[in-house]
This record gives sequence, C-alpha cells and structure tokens, in this order.
Amino acid sequence: MAKGTAAGARAGETGAAVVVGAGVGGLATAIGLRRAGWTVTVVEGRVALERYGTAFGIHPTAQTALDRLGLGDALRAHAVPYRDARIRRPDGKVLAALPLERIERKAGRPELLISRPHLIDALLAELGRLGGAEITYGRRLADPAGLPADLVVGADGINSVVRTAYFGRRSGPREIGTVAWIGIAGFETGVYGETWGEGRFFGMTPVEPGRTNWYATVPEATTADELRDAFADWHDPVPRVLAETDPATWIRYEMRHLHPALPAFVAGGRVALVGDAAHAMTPNLGQGACTALLDAEALTRAVAAGGPAGLPAALRAYDAERRRSAQRVAFASRNLHRFTTGRRPALRDALVRLLPGAG
Repeated sequence: MAKGTAAGARAGETGAAVVVGAGVGGLATAIGLRRAGWTVTVVEGRVALERYGTAFGIHPTAQTALDRLGLGDALRAHAVPYRDARIRRPDGKVLAALPLERIERKAGRPELLISRPHLIDALLAELGRLGGAEITYGRRLADPAGLPADLVVGADGINSVVRTAYFGRRSGPREIGTVAWIGIAGFETGVYGETWGEGRFFGMTPVEPGRTNWYATVPEATTADELRDAFADWHDPVPRVLAETDPATWIRYEMRHLHPALPAFVAGGRVALVGDAAHAMTPNLGQGACTALLDAEALTRAVAAGGPAGLPAALRAYDAERRRSAQRVAFASRNLHRFTTGRRPALRDALVRLLPGAG
C-alpha cells in the first residue's frame, strides 16, 4: 500500500483506507482521505476508466463539496452554467421553466454542467497531486471482508460487492421497465430542458462549446432506428439531434435503482458506502454525481475529525448526515420518473402548468 502524508495532516492521526471503485464517488473519497492524511488504495475492477462524454449536472451544494475537497477551480475551468431551460410538450409548446433561476438566486451561483471525462480527469489529477495513493485497475474483489485496512469504502456502484458482503442481498438493483439512451450531439441546439410525452421523454443540456448533451427514455427501444422512430414527430431539434449523432457513440442501458432503501450506509465500525453503492437512483433529477460528491465530502470530513481511533463514531456521524437526505433524493427521482413518463399526459401537463414558472 502506498505511503505518504498530505500537507496539513496531523502526526499520529493517519490510517489506512481501501476505496473500492474509481468512479466519481470513489475518487472524491480518496481525495478527501488523502487530505486528512490517510494512506489510500483505490481498487477498480475495470482495466481502465471509461471516458464516455455525457454531462453531469453539479448543483451548488455539490459545488461547495468540491470546493472543500480542493476541486472547485478545476470544476469551474471546464463547466458551463445551466440556465434558461424549459419543460415542453412533443409539439414544442412550453409548459414551464425549470427552476434554475431560483436555484441560482438562492445559492448565489448557478447550476453547472461538466462532461464526465473532465470531472474524472480533474479528480485523478488532484489525487495524483496529493500523492500517497495507489489505484489498482483490473482487480475484481470476491470478498472485501479480508481487505487489510482501517477503513473500507464501497464506491463500487449499483452492483456493489461491498454492499452485498456487509448488507446481504435484500437491497439490490431493480429494473423499472424503461430503457435510457444518452449521447452528445456535435452542435449547440440552443433549446434546453426536457420534453415530456406519453411514456417517454427527451432532454437536452449544454455541456461545452459546440456540443449538446442529450438523453432519452422509452419503454422499449433496442436499436438506433427504433429510438429515432420514437421521436420522429417531436419538435425541432429533437429529430435532428438523433439524425446527426453517430449511433456508435450512444450509450443504452436499462434504468435501475436500489430497492429497498438500506437501513444504514455503514457497518462493522470500519465500512461505509457512498454513491450508487448506497443509494443508486434513476437519473431524472440529475443528482447521481451530486449525491456521490456530497457523500464523499461528508464521510471524509467526519473521518478527518476523529482519526482512526474515532472511526466508529465518525461513520455513525456520516450515516446520520447523509442517509436520509440521499434516500429522499432517490425517492423523489423515482417518483419524478413515474410522473414524466405517465400514460395520462393531458393530466400531467395540466398539473405542470400549476407550477411556478409555468407558461
């Protein structure tokens, strides 16, 4: 295991941690632990990190978490603000505005969008700058119980081996019967937000100059042609986005969430779960990366305050701070999915018009 002490670490207060998973939550946790003076090994099952270019929405609260982790400047160097987005019907009629202006006014900063590769690269660069951490790729754990560490962090996604080892199989991935597609168009649409139809929706956001992030959900679509057919009569520029984006770059997946909710995010006085391992949710609220970052910052802040000797109390504090909040977000995201893909669009649209900012 790599050794070393980050600047500002207190003598005698370091411990050894293993973080399982090198996604956003895992890398952010490793950074926070290194800043607290812990030695860290990150174990990643993939032989290399994926570099697909979808966008993450970073809420102001998650931006604050990144600031505390020393990554705020790196985020802002590549992120774009998200403003002026609308909810529309398939014919293009605007139903309401997304509450982005209200979020910015309340927080004093806008929601930001950043491509996944930029965020992953920023996390890797900061971890490398801190030193004292090691990332092992291509290692799939069969049993995390034997890991030689004071702290084991499960950041290994919805199929978490760490969660299964310590919490069993009662909570696990559950399909919700919807197929999601995501991609990047090579032009700026200038039309952002979401369009809600019967049983399906289509969203577009900025991501960086000259490109547009898009995502779509349908009950079933197994090919690119089927997806294009599903949105062929929707308002511009939805058909153009699908027509002019190379299907080889699209990502298709069955939407899933973690169910039922876990009774705790910690176990055994030395194990903690973060991100999708703890509360995988549907993507409807765009909060997956945000909640992972908030988990990472809260966990490492609690651990830094107590050191290895105070680890059980620190994990209890982390669980108390994050579990109910994250699970409320996951519950709200699942309910929003039901609402946006409802089979009674006229009733849904009428309810949307009652919201603040409705057209």
